[in-house]
Amino acid sequence: PETAFKEEKAHEYLTDLLEKQGFRVQRNYCLPTAFRAEYGDGRPVVALLCEYDALPGLGHACGHNLIAMSSVGAGIAVKAALEADASLRGKVVIMGTPAEEGGMGKELMLQKGAFDDVDVALMSHPEHRDALRLMMTARSLIKAVFHGKSAHASLAPWEGLSALDAAVGAYVNISMLRQRMKPSWRVHGVMLNAGTQSNIIPDESELCYSVRAPTTTEMLTVKEQVEACFRAAALAAGCTATISEKSPTAKHMIQNEVLIRLYQKHAERLGITFEDSEPGEFVATGVTSDIGNISHRLPCIHPVFGIVTAGKNHSSEFNEATGTLQSREKALTIATVLALTVLDVLRETAVLDDIRAEFRATLSKPLQNGDV
Repeated sequence: PETAFKEEKAHEYLTDLLEKQGFRVQRNYCLPTAFRAEYGDGRPVVALLCEYDALPGLGHACGHNLIAMSSVGAGIAVKAALEADASLRGKVVIMGTPAEEGGMGKELMLQKGAFDDVDVALMSHPEHRDALRLMMTARSLIKAVFHGKSAHASLAPWEGLSALDAAVGAYVNISMLRQRMKPSWRVHGVMLNAGTQSNIIPDESELCYSVRAPTTTEMLTVKEQVEACFRAAALAAGCTATISEKSPTAKHMIQNEVLIRLYQKHAERLGITFEDSEPGEFVATGVTSDIGNISHRLPCIHPVFGIVTAGKNHSSEFNEATGTLQSREKALTIATVLALTVLDVLRETAVLDDIRAEFRATLSKPLQNGDV
């Protein structure tokens, strides 16, 4: 397993496979370990999003190996259908999107025009359950570096300005902030640097925090409060603070209900049942994905499929579960569901019209465009 932006073997394996299957493949597409593999011509263009990065130290504990399997399998099936049925129109694209885990690979590709010609995008993600409409949050990843002044901690501590004190103060400030945070807001972080020796007052410390909320506007509100906690802590310790974003902002996910219903229809015919089977039902989560940014540009879905696991995503138990035969079989079932959903879009113009109408209507709602 390879981590964000280092997925060289996965990139090589997947592009070789797709080229052998007869796809037109562009390697290193917009990013060094991204790719685009396509078959067909004209419109509509439907993209199957393919993830393959792993987690540091945990391997495929988020199951991106199964995402690659399901999206690539779906693309190969759609290609076969396009070859066999002359009435089908359009193009299927398998879009290799690296660095979902913290790197915001899809947003970087979006900025470089990778999705400019795409009409619809879809994928499915492994989890401990089957669900259609996850409420995926907006997120900002903030880095705060505190700058103080070093001194001998015993001989002349009054000559120093402790950057460690600033970091601890920021942590305490954020803990107090939680008292007035909404239940759906999340702020969590780690201390990356706080000095190296106990007899030296640290002149630099570093914190990294994730800030999440159900909508992008809410998240930006929480982010302002967290940054105020950083600045106040620096002031109290006599230090200065440099605050920056470690990666582009992740927007909340907009699920396209028309696409969801198509996916649901095919999945249920194959025996899959969902926690949120009725329209308007959502599964609340605190998770974020870079597909959210794409979903503000074009119609998308990101359902999840359940595998048998003793733990949830980002655990060693889930990492083990993603490698079992049972999980691979479920991924292939999902490949079938995705392929049938894509074919619905390619087969009937009215379906795409409905998808676009739903997208425009949903984007105009305050909860979805962030104006809350």
